[in-house]
Amino acid sequence: MKKKSNLSRLMEYAGTYRYLTYSSWILSALSALIALVPFWYLWKIVKEVLEVMPDFSQARDLTHNGWMAVLFAVLSMLIYIGGLMCSHLAAFRVQANLRKEMTHHIVSLPLGFAEDFGSGKLRKIINESSAATETFLAHQLPDRYAAIATPVGLLVLLLAFDWRLGLLSLVPVALGFLIMMSMTGAKMRQKMKEYQDALDDMSNEAVEYVRGIPVVKTFGQTVFSFKRFKDSIDRYSTWAIAYTKDLRLPMMFYTTAINSVFAFLIAAALIVTADGVTQEFLLNLIFYIIITPVISLTLTKIMMQSENIMIVDDAMARMDSVLRLRPLPQGRTLKKPEDSSITIENVTYSYDGEKNALEDISLEIKAGQTVAFVGPSGGGKTTLANIISRFFDPQKGRVRIGGVDVKDIHRHQLMETVSFVFQNSRLIKASVLENVRLGKPGASREEVMEALKQAQCGDIIEKLPHGIDTVIGTKGIYLSGGEQQRIAIARVLLKDAPILILDEATAFADPDNEARVQQAFSQASRGKTVIMIAHRLSTVTNADCIYVLEEGRLAEQGTSGELIEKNGLFSRMWKDYQASVQWKVAKEVQS
Repeated sequence: MKKKSNLSRLMEYAGTYRYLTYSSWILSALSALIALVPFWYLWKIVKEVLEVMPDFSQARDLTHNGWMAVLFAVLSMLIYIGGLMCSHLAAFRVQANLRKEMTHHIVSLPLGFAEDFGSGKLRKIINESSAATETFLAHQLPDRYAAIATPVGLLVLLLAFDWRLGLLSLVPVALGFLIMMSMTGAKMRQKMKEYQDALDDMSNEAVEYVRGIPVVKTFGQTVFSFKRFKDSIDRYSTWAIAYTKDLRLPMMFYTTAINSVFAFLIAAALIVTADGVTQEFLLNLIFYIIITPVISLTLTKIMMQSENIMIVDDAMARMDSVLRLRPLPQGRTLKKPEDSSITIENVTYSYDGEKNALEDISLEIKAGQTVAFVGPSGGGKTTLANIISRFFDPQKGRVRIGGVDVKDIHRHQLMETVSFVFQNSRLIKASVLENVRLGKPGASREEVMEALKQAQCGDIIEKLPHGIDTVIGTKGIYLSGGEQQRIAIARVLLKDAPILILDEATAFADPDNEARVQQAFSQASRGKTVIMIAHRLSTVTNADCIYVLEEGRLAEQGTSGELIEKNGLFSRMWKDYQASVQWKVAKEVQS
């Protein structure tokens, strides 16, 4: 089966608006041809001037020809504007449909996809790659057809008056095309891909850097602390300089060729007029000198079209990289969990296929239990919680919720069963009411207010100018990290899912906010199965069971008292934690 071209695919996204796109091509080409008509009237003006000189009072048609040139120039412009209106209407529809399709598709993908793909890269694809198609359809494609029509009209004009001068004018055109071909093709497409890859890399690392600014300010670090971000900038700089140097000579020769038409015309004039100048030859020479700048302009447009096509091809390939991703497989017979118990059986998972982030983990969490995952950084705590939530599937083993394999639970049902509170919960730019309602879209205002009350958000609502209808992120209205956490907990309370996962949810909260967040957690966790991931061991001492993970393996499990008595990894971590909370900043006393 023949693969569809990217243009054909874009027309499918345009729907019935594709006819507007076709109309824009016709109007743009017609505009380009009409734009050449004023040059014919200019030829007539020059002809009349040469015929009547030096007695210019005998000129009768100068004004008429001048106004006709203006009329056709204005007509060309109006037709071109009409073509752009058609192309923009279609282009905006295509861009909107592309973004909608990608967004709907992303919703169907597992939540771990965004973490693997990179939020900066994903944002760039959705926004900038789709915008590239809009620019292509709205501006570049109509200009492409104008650039095709212009040489046809030019060829007629160049050969109509003096075929010798016309052919000489085409010599630099041929040279320009030959040089242009050396700057396009498969090599250039590869370069364009490398360019977009470098931009994606920088965008991704920039997002991570911005997210880490609080840590930078806290510890007095600089941008060089974020080595990956700096390296991405350095790689782009190295690539851009090398690419520019590669194109120096071809671009220099190309610019010289397309602007050398005058040199060929002057040489021709010197040869032909060796025996004297005829009025007809002088007329045609002046006309060719006037019209030849259009040749260089048209050639440059054609060259840019080649680059624009490569840009949109690369944009489509990047959008396809998202659209090709498939949702996690679902079982043939979907079931509903019997309760909120969790069973993990021999789970092994690797991010890169080499080192295992989880190695043969097995454990059982009973319905209504509160458990904790603790251990050194990189031990696999968050990965295990993500596996339970089915952010991604393990390479080996399986996870059951309520006695049902998570693969046999519909993704909507699974999301209704599990709620999350992360260490940096994010709120959308909307009212507090709409942010909380994300947990239960059909909730009433009274239900939202009750959830906010249980989440200890009363003081937050009181200080907002419009209460729960206040839009966050506008007119200087922003919430602290701890306040955002409490709003996120209100969302979880409203959702009322039987399983609650708390991933370092108080990591960046100040003491006052932490106390309020802990009170909110006590409300949110009543009657639920709770999984806590924490580095502050004091927050997990009352857990029914603590699972200690180290290098992807389950090292220990038990209550806090049992684990301290074992004098193992948890005991050492507990002693280190107790020592750290006793640390004080000593003030130097000068004598």
